[in-house]
Formats: sequence, structure tokens, C-alpha cells
Amino acid sequence: MRSKDFTDDDLRELLPRLRRFALSLTRHDNSADDLVQSCLERALSRGDRRRDDGDLRAWLFQIMYRQFLDGQRRAKRYAGLLSLFAKTEEELAPSAEEVAMSRAALQDFDKLSAEQRALLVLVSVEGLSYQQAADALDVPLGTVMSRLSRARKALRALNEGLPATPSLRILK
Repeated sequence: MRSKDFTDDDLRELLPRLRRFALSLTRHDNSADDLVQSCLERALSRGDRRRDDGDLRAWLFQIMYRQFLDGQRRAKRYAGLLSLFAKTEEELAPSAEEVAMSRAALQDFDKLSAEQRALLVLVSVEGLSYQQAADALDVPLGTVMSRLSRARKALRALNEGLPATPSLRILK
């Protein structure tokens, strides 16, 4: 078996982690399930493109994150087209059950941007190294470190009840 190959057992073992990451990105059970399914479909159909030395988990997270970003772009385009035909945009409110079940820390976590949430989940929850997270998100290592630092600082500020306004530097 080549090092690029992976088994069904390898994928089954990673399913809970993939679902957790998808849930942190989409914030909805059904959307997370769809994202996991499309990620696995893409991985199975393009398994030959995986690097020999690459970590399967990081590779799957990379696929999922890219699928998520593509879906967000698609949804924006679709919403733009719909707004041309509709007078007002309808906003979706969370259900009462979702509001009752959520905790303060998770609410603060949800206030972070998708990039910040993705980084925090990959590094803090999934235990990826900074380099693996950089590979998964396709950004330089220094960018991961600085974004992660900003994400942790923003989450601390939200937990302490401080406003989330970024500090501005004066450039001359």
C-alpha cells in the first residue's frame, strides 16, 4: 500500500474530529453534516493528489476549510442575486432551543471570525501543530501564529466583557 492510501477505518476514526471542525465553521448540525460529507467525497475522489509526506488529518481539514470557504462565496453570490429580485432580505433568527442550550463561552466563541474560529479549533481542540494548521489553511506559519494570537486575545476580551474593537495604530 502506498503512503498516500488510506482506509475506511482511517476515515471513520477522524469522523468525530471532522464533524466537530465542521460544526465550529457552520454553527448548524445539518450544514456541518453536509460539509463533512462533501469533504469526504472530495478526499475519496482525489486521494491521488495527497502528498506522500502529508498528514491525513491536516489534509482533510484543509479540504473541509476550502469547501467551507467555497460554500460561503457561493452563498454570497446567491444572496446577491436574490436581493435583486426581493425587496428585503429575511434574517434567520436562532431557535429558542439553540439559544437555551448555548453557553456564554460558546457565544463568545461564535462572535469570532471564521478564520479565528478555524485556527482555534485546529490548534487548541484538534491538537494540530502550527505547521500542520498552516498547511491545512494554506497560509504561512507566521500568519498562523499572529492570527492565533489575535484570536486568543479577542476571545479573552469577549469573555471579560470588553468591547471587541481593534486598537488602531497611528502611522506617520
